[in-house]
Amino acid sequence: MTGDVDAPVGACGGRRDGYAPIGDYAAIGDGRTIALVAKDGSIDWLCLPDLDSPGFLARLLDAEHGGYFSLHPVGPFQATRRYLPGTNVLETTYRTATGVARMIDALTLPTSGLCPQRELVRSVEGVRGSVELRWALVPRFGFGVRPTSVRRRSGAVVAAQGADAGALCTWEVGTPSVNGVEVTGQFQLAGGRRAVLTLSCAHQEPLVFPSRHEVDARLRATVARWQEWSEGLPAAGRWRPAVVRSALALKLLVHAPSGAIAAAATTSLPEVIGGGRNWDYRFCWVRDSAFILSALLRLGCSDEAESFFWWLLQASQRTHPRLHVLYRLDGGTNTRERALPLCGYRGSSPVRTGNGAADQVQLDVYGDLLHAAWVYSSAGKPIDADIGRRLAEMADLVCALWHEPDAGLWEVRSESRHFTQSKMMCWVALDRALRLASAGRISDAGAKQWDAARTDVAQFIESRCWSDTKGSYVRAAGADDLDAGLLLGVIYGYGDVHSPRMRQTVAAIRRELTHGPLVYRYSGDDGLDGREGAFLACSFWLVEALALQGLRREASELMAQLVDMGNDVGLFSEEVDPEGGELLGNFPQALTHLALVNAALTLEQRGLR
Repeated sequence: MTGDVDAPVGACGGRRDGYAPIGDYAAIGDGRTIALVAKDGSIDWLCLPDLDSPGFLARLLDAEHGGYFSLHPVGPFQATRRYLPGTNVLETTYRTATGVARMIDALTLPTSGLCPQRELVRSVEGVRGSVELRWALVPRFGFGVRPTSVRRRSGAVVAAQGADAGALCTWEVGTPSVNGVEVTGQFQLAGGRRAVLTLSCAHQEPLVFPSRHEVDARLRATVARWQEWSEGLPAAGRWRPAVVRSALALKLLVHAPSGAIAAAATTSLPEVIGGGRNWDYRFCWVRDSAFILSALLRLGCSDEAESFFWWLLQASQRTHPRLHVLYRLDGGTNTRERALPLCGYRGSSPVRTGNGAADQVQLDVYGDLLHAAWVYSSAGKPIDADIGRRLAEMADLVCALWHEPDAGLWEVRSESRHFTQSKMMCWVALDRALRLASAGRISDAGAKQWDAARTDVAQFIESRCWSDTKGSYVRAAGADDLDAGLLLGVIYGYGDVHSPRMRQTVAAIRRELTHGPLVYRYSGDDGLDGREGAFLACSFWLVEALALQGLRREASELMAQLVDMGNDVGLFSEEVDPEGGELLGNFPQALTHLALVNAALTLEQRGLR
């Protein structure tokens, strides 16, 4: 479903034990942080001051202690919602027995003059009749671990803890009731009237108490800026609504001060309800870099592509020539994993901040970065001498490292292995280094060594990572299980994508790793307890692989099925339960939306609509 079409509030069910389904959320943001708004009008997730900061509203991970900001009619109601066309501004329409009201939710974009550091606006207008509404702000700085005081001050209600504070300014919402830990209210809204609640937040800076006129002006400007940005996106034919919504979702995940793109807006949303596969995805993975550069450049987002590329090279300079698996949004490497004293989404614990995968060895990242550099260079972007030297040194390092085992693309926490996809990406790293050298973008001093190592990698893959029994490349050397990551061999052009072996591998993945249109990441052990859902990015990779191998009808049909699996406003999480269709994992997920964009644009280029 597209992001600009209304859908009933009950499409994904109601709350269970205080938790809304993951698919019930829409995302709003301002280039620094993201809030998640449930269908029932509750904002259950907001980290401050930035996306990777501690939670201020975190009911998403602890229904009792996490904090939230709700606004909805009193008594029974129906709700439909959409994004205002071409924006990340959410519109929810409430219908009750007595009237209709329409709510706008946005994190406003900064304008000239004195602005709040972060500003969350909830504007609700009476459409017809009269609607009684109830609201509550229950703030919990520091994921609810630190006590938060709520007091009246200067005509507003201020929540504070240490260096963090938020001011709630209200107009026409009745008299707020404050009890020291939360603020609530109730009011009647007649047709033609409009009420506004604005939460202005600051970190180590003075609070700004905006006027209603200033809030309204910033809200109008925010809508206009989102629409101006999205109007420049390419047509993409049949898939344009899904591509535009995915592009807007990715834009939300861009950390404006640095240019980094977060893998997701959340931490610890489970891959299976009640399980322990709960990870913090509020970092930027090198793994995603090639997908990001390809998608941004194909979308015509040149500014974002340049900002991301230079962030990537700056972050990786800190660990050069070796690459970390992931970096903080500010380019830092301190991502120590620890558990928080929260219940977890529907009892899915532990709740984690930080990500221990940062300490793993994943050889595929060198192929991701060097392919990203090749994509960037092929778009006519400059690579200076210093960057060229560093890229060449990375290729030299691949020559030394490629024969070692690693943790693989999927960050398994079992023993290191010779993962086939990692070897394929080492081949890609050396191949792109040779292409860059041939184009004069980097020195060719190491070209002879790179060429020889590329041949050795290919010989290893062909002799040790192919199974005659399976009729397929397998997950790791000597194994008999499969890995959907091998689809990237087609997408990145390992060898001949039309070779019998590559075709047979895609066929084997379709045969053994699919459940209807959905694709599981791999079979076999990964060192973790429990199971997981189907991985949505892999499903879109299959679309692109089929298209690249000329199976266009199958690719187009699969694409249509997958696009319909987004939630009511067109957003995707990391995984989906193949049995019930429930979205699982962190949300919204950059890798899924990147895979959708690249698959859609590949189909468009091949005339498939």
